[in-house]
Amino acid sequence: MVDGRLEGIYIADRKGVELHRVETVEAAPGRGLIGDRYCRQQAIAKPDQEVTLIALEALEALSREHGIALAPGQARRNLLTRGVPLNDLVGREFAIGDVCLRGLRLCEPCDHLEMLTQPGVKDGLCHRGGLRAQIVRGGLLQTGDSIQLREGLNDESI
Repeated sequence: MVDGRLEGIYIADRKGVELHRVETVEAAPGRGLIGDRYCRQQAIAKPDQEVTLIALEALEALSREHGIALAPGQARRNLLTRGVPLNDLVGREFAIGDVCLRGLRLCEPCDHLEMLTQPGVKDGLCHRGGLRAQIVRGGLLQTGDSIQLREGLNDESI
């Protein structure tokens, strides 16, 4: 059993600005993370814009394998995890604390991310750039929350 954990929360109040770390954030179904640039007053037409996740292990591998040190906020993802195989969560429900999310698709790195950071980031994070998820049940996310699988494994920690 892997001990999955929420290591950090990052939001920005508008597009194009640096993401900043917060210790807690409210996750609202159909809207996103309150205070984040993608959060809407009404339901989002694209559920895959509600929340993004990246594994701390992916950033560590980027540094180790490619010599690129990327701070968690520079990855432009909302939630930083440890001990969670994010790629395996596509199509599955999982909980972070009391919040329930559904993994929708991988969040592959793009040219825009590389432009904002440095050459090599796109290749270095290929297939480990994170996960796009939809908020199924909202609530408060807190740094340090445990992450558990919600379906198929009897709610065991992943």
